[in-house]
Amino acid sequence: MGMSDDVSATLDKAPTGIAGLDQITLGGLPRGRVSLVCGGPGAGKSLLALQFLVSGATELGEPGVFVSFEETELELVENTASLGWELPGLTERGLLMVEHVHVDRAELAEAGEYDLEALFIRLDHVITAVGAKRVALDSVEALFGALADESLLRAELRRLFGWLKDRGVTAVVTAEGGVGALTRHGLEEYVSDCVILLDHRIRDEASTRRLRIVKYRGSAHGSSEYPFMIGADGFSVFPLSSLTLGHEAASSERVSSGVERLDEMLGGGYFRGATMLVSGEPGSGKTSLVAALVRATCGRGERCLYVTMEESPSQVVRNMRSIGIDLEPSVREGTLAFVARRSSESGLEAHLAAIHKEVAAFEPATVVIDPVSAFVGQPLEVKSVLARLIDFLKAHGITVLLTTLSHPEDRRSSEISSLVETWLLLSNHELAGERNRAIVVMKSRGTAHSNQVREFVLSSDGIEIVDAYAGEGGLLMGSARLEAQTRARAAGEKREQLLEASRRGLQARQAAVAAQIAVLEAELEADLAVAGVDIDEQEQRQAQLGEDERARGSARAGARREDAGSR
Repeated sequence: MGMSDDVSATLDKAPTGIAGLDQITLGGLPRGRVSLVCGGPGAGKSLLALQFLVSGATELGEPGVFVSFEETELELVENTASLGWELPGLTERGLLMVEHVHVDRAELAEAGEYDLEALFIRLDHVITAVGAKRVALDSVEALFGALADESLLRAELRRLFGWLKDRGVTAVVTAEGGVGALTRHGLEEYVSDCVILLDHRIRDEASTRRLRIVKYRGSAHGSSEYPFMIGADGFSVFPLSSLTLGHEAASSERVSSGVERLDEMLGGGYFRGATMLVSGEPGSGKTSLVAALVRATCGRGERCLYVTMEESPSQVVRNMRSIGIDLEPSVREGTLAFVARRSSESGLEAHLAAIHKEVAAFEPATVVIDPVSAFVGQPLEVKSVLARLIDFLKAHGITVLLTTLSHPEDRRSSEISSLVETWLLLSNHELAGERNRAIVVMKSRGTAHSNQVREFVLSSDGIEIVDAYAGEGGLLMGSARLEAQTRARAAGEKREQLLEASRRGLQARQAAVAAQIAVLEAELEADLAVAGVDIDEQEQRQAQLGEDERARGSARAGARREDAGSR
């Protein structure tokens, strides 16, 4: 069901002061009406009711009355001392009154309207004494447990709730959960204006708490189940509706992953404020990539919060030294803080609250959680908690790196991947009795990233990403890659030697041909020289003959003229 502020705009509401609950109820509980809080033993009913009064007194200055039919005032003070509420101080200031009413079920008479008159008189006195605006009754079972007549019980419930409404107080009444019904009697929910169901369940050997608004007359509300927790600060709800897409403008600034080649594969590194996921099989190097980012973050003088779910901080520091990454100096300098949590120590909502608290206290620029696959719960519940966590961190501009353990047939990584901007997949490959690691960028929103599978090498010198060798049998890694590269280099060297020998032969032939050409040119020049002399002599001889012939011709002509003259 959607939640619209317009629907409940005309209904006056009393803020509960409980984180998340006011958001689900769109402002709080109906003012001047009765709200029912039901659930099993240990679900948190009394705590919610009391926190409603304490928050009203401390935050809004609205006095309240807590009527307990089971616990005495001293017991309540002792049971809530760890929450820092200081009930005696509120009582001295006239902001809270705790009234313990002892009801003996054996003496309770079913005599019509007279049954509640004494209670009404007592309630009226304490409400008037402090000028109460808020009232909590804990719980109706103690008051009506001896009534067996359903019609009488319904009438008395209506009478009680009507009396509270007539006094104009905002009331919270608690009731034990029933079998097949919200409450033990199955009637209280029908005469209440707002019904809140609390559930404390065990799944996968881990406890988890859920809250649901069953009904809310005159107001829209969140109708899903919402995780909640009871911690050092009291009652906290984590509504899915807190997830928004209205974050500040996405940053285009890049931050280094700590691995130069990976930065190249991602087009310059991770986006600041983005969320990354590293998934892979056991031993594929997920924590090593985390350590690289941690070192890079602390190296820039920024703070990093490292949430480890499987190893102790000392183990992480020791193990990372084996690949040349020493995190101990960052811990000493205060730029790195570890938070070690066992997945089984609490439910999902408790982990979420703890991380919220650590982030608020340390104010990191980067948060890593290694691994999120350690969270115990149903897949949808885990995804919901991670969505809330990512949304919270993104709203603070924090760069986030998550790791998750995955197998080829495991779909959890692909389900979580929809929550992140960048997904890196690490894998193990076995060939010829040797196991090697590979890395590929499955997705990286807003980045022209590499789509190639590369070998992911861990050594005492750190992390190295190298191109996998494409051989006849596919991609080769490790020793097979080195052997193939060695063979390729040897073949290349042999080809180069053959080419060099061929070049030398050609050069020798070229030199021989050049020498032959030089000899022929010399012979030609000699022949031309000889031929030139002969030609000159012939030309001279021919010229001389011509002159001789002309001389003889002239002589004969002269002789003929002389003969003619003598005649």
